[in-house]
Amino acid sequence: MDNHRSMKINRRNVLAAAGVSLVGATLASARIVRADEVRPAADRPGARRVLRIAHMTDIHLQPERAGDKGLTAALHHAQGLKDKPGLLLTGGDTVMDSFGQDDERTTLQWNLFKSVMKQECSLPVKSCIGNHDTWGWNKKDSKTTGDEPLWGKKRAVHELGLPNRYYSFNQAGWHFIMLDSTHTDGQDGYTAKLDEEQYEWLASDLAKMPAKTPVLLLSHQPILSAAAFLDGENEKTGNWQVPGAWMHIDIRRLKDLFKKHPNVKLALSGHLHLVDRVDYCGVTYLCNGAVCAGWWKGDYQECDEGYGLIDLYDDGSFAHQYVAYNWTPVREPGDEEA
Repeated sequence: MDNHRSMKINRRNVLAAAGVSLVGATLASARIVRADEVRPAADRPGARRVLRIAHMTDIHLQPERAGDKGLTAALHHAQGLKDKPGLLLTGGDTVMDSFGQDDERTTLQWNLFKSVMKQECSLPVKSCIGNHDTWGWNKKDSKTTGDEPLWGKKRAVHELGLPNRYYSFNQAGWHFIMLDSTHTDGQDGYTAKLDEEQYEWLASDLAKMPAKTPVLLLSHQPILSAAAFLDGENEKTGNWQVPGAWMHIDIRRLKDLFKKHPNVKLALSGHLHLVDRVDYCGVTYLCNGAVCAGWWKGDYQECDEGYGLIDLYDDGSFAHQYVAYNWTPVREPGDEEA
């Protein structure tokens, strides 16, 4: 697979991280439920549920394969729950691709996304940027020069109406931090990390938070993931070699920062189109699959089309489900027969 997590779907390794324990960490499969199995959350002894979140990542919206109808189905499912979310987080790779697409194709995808959201979404929305939302970094394929007013991440900030490529806000007694994980590798690819400016902002933002205010972070690429090891034949050389585009290369620096702030409780991500949970040094890292699963062609390894459903409590605890919303892929001419 190339460095941009393209639409090529040729990896079939088995994710088997459930129940593995390490010193200071637990790797556990996140709970996956069918659409009709979702249950309302209940208050816990000594804790009150303050907010339910739908986390929809890796939508990869496109007109092909009825991607707009798929996103509509996911939105309708979440909003149709008896105990429906009060906030929608979109986790990047909102459009199928603008990294290597020209202005016309990029505009078509963003207009389709905004049209669906305007017509079908009644929830408040907060978003972060994914690598496929970044316009034109592959200059050859996108036919860009880099001098376009909305080139690069400016396009995603504009289309999503973000205050900045990274930002934070407070809601329901929690502090939310939206990160920008995609940074150029100096060629046609990218590395998952925080730039120095963003890291210093993050450290300052955390330092300002009262110690009892729980913190949730949202990034596109996982800060820490178990599935990243098995998303491809990363052990074929005899050593584990996880690409820096798949998981934050600066995890050591970030986990050291989080250890200074025990109120950092939860970090959500996508990018891998897989579902996993890693508990490490007091922080839970949840990779929440993909709305499009295998780029609207069906399931991807252990992941169906779905979204994360997270209940937040006033004591900093949470409950999580990955909800498969029962989408049937639309076949197109040229698809291989099953």
